[in-house]
Amino acid sequence: MDRHRDVRTAVLALHYQNDTLHPDGVIRVGMNADDSARNDVISSARRMLHVARKMGLPIFHIRIAFREDFADLVQNCRIFRETAKLGAVVEGSWGAQFHEGLAPDNARKNEYVLHHLRTSGFIGTPLELLLAKLGVGHLIIAGVATHSVVEMTARHAADLGYHVTIAADACAAAEREVHLASLRTMSLIAEVSTVDAAMAAAESGE
Repeated sequence: MDRHRDVRTAVLALHYQNDTLHPDGVIRVGMNADDSARNDVISSARRMLHVARKMGLPIFHIRIAFREDFADLVQNCRIFRETAKLGAVVEGSWGAQFHEGLAPDNARKNEYVLHHLRTSGFIGTPLELLLAKLGVGHLIIAGVATHSVVEMTARHAADLGYHVTIAADACAAAEREVHLASLRTMSLIAEVSTVDAAMAAAESGE
C-alpha cells in the first residue's frame, strides 16, 4: 500500500519527561515505578529519534509544564487536578525536563520543542501551522501516556486529515491493559505499528 508515498513524514515525541517516565517521577502516568518494560520503551523511543534524525525527518518534542502555582492549569478534569495535587511537571523543575537520551538535538534546524498545557499536542501550540509549512501529511506518534496525550493527539491529527502511525513500543501507560485498550481503539483512526516498522515504511514511502 502506497498511501504515504510522496507524503512527508514527521515524528511527534510526546511527554518524554522525567515526571512521566523516570522511576523517580511523580505522575506515574507513563509507567509504574517498578515496571520491567521501562527500559524497552526508553530504548524504542531513543531508536525512533535516532532513525528519524538519520532520515532527516522533522521531529516535534511536545512537553507539558505548568507554573509553580498552577495558575495556568485549568483543573476541569481529574487528570489535571491530580497533576496539581502531585506538584508535577513544574516549569524549571527536574520533573519537567526531558528524560536522559530523549531530549531534542538543538543543533538540528528541523527539530522543534513545543510547550502545551492540555492533553492534545495541537491545543495551544503552533504544531498544525508548522506541519503545514513543512508540507507534512503523515505523523509517527509516540510518547507517554498512551491513553492520554498519545491518543488525544492522534485523534486530533486524524480529524485534521493527517495519516497517523502509532509507534506502540515507544508508548506506555501505568497499566498494561490500559495501554493495550488504547492501542485497540486507536486502530480505528491510525495504523498501530512498531518503531522499526514505522520508520522502515516511512523510509520506503509505503
